[in-house]
Amino acid sequence: MTQILQAIAHALAASFGMFWEILWPLALGFILSAIIQSLVSRQAVAGALGTDSPRSLAIACGLGAASSSCSYAAVAIARSLFVKGASFINTIVFEFASTNLVFELGLILLILLGWQFLAAEFVGGLLMVVLLAFILRQTLRPRLVDEARRQAERGLRGRMEGHAAMDMAVTEGPFLRRLFSARGFTAVSQSFWMDVTSLWTDIGLGLLIAGALAAWVPDSFWQTFFLTRNPTLAGVWGPLIGPVISMLSFVCSVGNVPLAAVLWKGGISFGGVISFIFADLLIIPILNIYRKYYGSRMSIYLLGVSYLAMAAASFVIGLIFQALGLTPTNRNITVFTATPVWNYTTVLNLIFLAVIAVLGWRFLRTGGLEMLRMMEAPGAAATHEGHDHHMHGH
Repeated sequence: MTQILQAIAHALAASFGMFWEILWPLALGFILSAIIQSLVSRQAVAGALGTDSPRSLAIACGLGAASSSCSYAAVAIARSLFVKGASFINTIVFEFASTNLVFELGLILLILLGWQFLAAEFVGGLLMVVLLAFILRQTLRPRLVDEARRQAERGLRGRMEGHAAMDMAVTEGPFLRRLFSARGFTAVSQSFWMDVTSLWTDIGLGLLIAGALAAWVPDSFWQTFFLTRNPTLAGVWGPLIGPVISMLSFVCSVGNVPLAAVLWKGGISFGGVISFIFADLLIIPILNIYRKYYGSRMSIYLLGVSYLAMAAASFVIGLIFQALGLTPTNRNITVFTATPVWNYTTVLNLIFLAVIAVLGWRFLRTGGLEMLRMMEAPGAAATHEGHDHHMHGH
């Protein structure tokens, strides 16, 4: 019995060590993301995404990177853009950018795994989006898009519908004045807490699973599984198996990064880590939402083309980084054994905990709890109410 308790304590300690390391970058990422969401109107966006021109694709990418990193919200927002007239290719590009090119993901990668992973995720993310757009353009049949549009317009519910529908952007006046206005402060606090509440289960699950795997699964198992004795084979196997592990982990978005750290420590190839992180939109619950939103045929099609794009992009990035001598060699992830000490991480965590508390106070003062109740509500009500609360929030 004591051994079981020790094993659980070991796993929880590893999870907490990771949480402590990523707390401030996570908070900073969420705050930056909330600021952008609060100042960019989504209504104006749908109109800019109607064509499949390179300019539209670039806007879809930039807009995705500036939106919420919650995979469920990204998928729901993408559907609402599609129904409002954005092209299907643009909506999918938007979705992938919003889970792979967002601030908080980059910051956590930087802290947990190092700048090479951040660079590979960013460059690889852009490459994957280009590949995805190319494959979609070559293979997507108009009939399938029409079928998907008919299904999308039926409005079957997925998850985070209300979150997706709440467009609370403050769009009047100069940027800085909007940001520092009472309404701006309210909008940032509401976007921040909506993102946190929609993602905390994924982040918590990711940390707990990562802690358990780090504590309980011996490195020798991973090394055999990832074919580490044959680097050439491992370089091909990693990008192919990464998305499969991601699909089965059920953890999406930022919650994936702690798991990626465990896989890297275990011996998966550099490209394998990148493809694993890319695949947060292929987890089984999200494939099921695709089925509700766009129909079974489109959900199977999206699984196929997405897998192809992410495996190919990750493989190419792995080769490029190897050729440039940039592939990291250190697999010793100290975060699994770290305990909080008085250093810059602790100081930054305390500062950001204070900022989070201030945003929480504002959120509660401006009808935030009612908004949270509507986050899971069907979209139309949430849009109206979101504006309503937003207008009263000063």
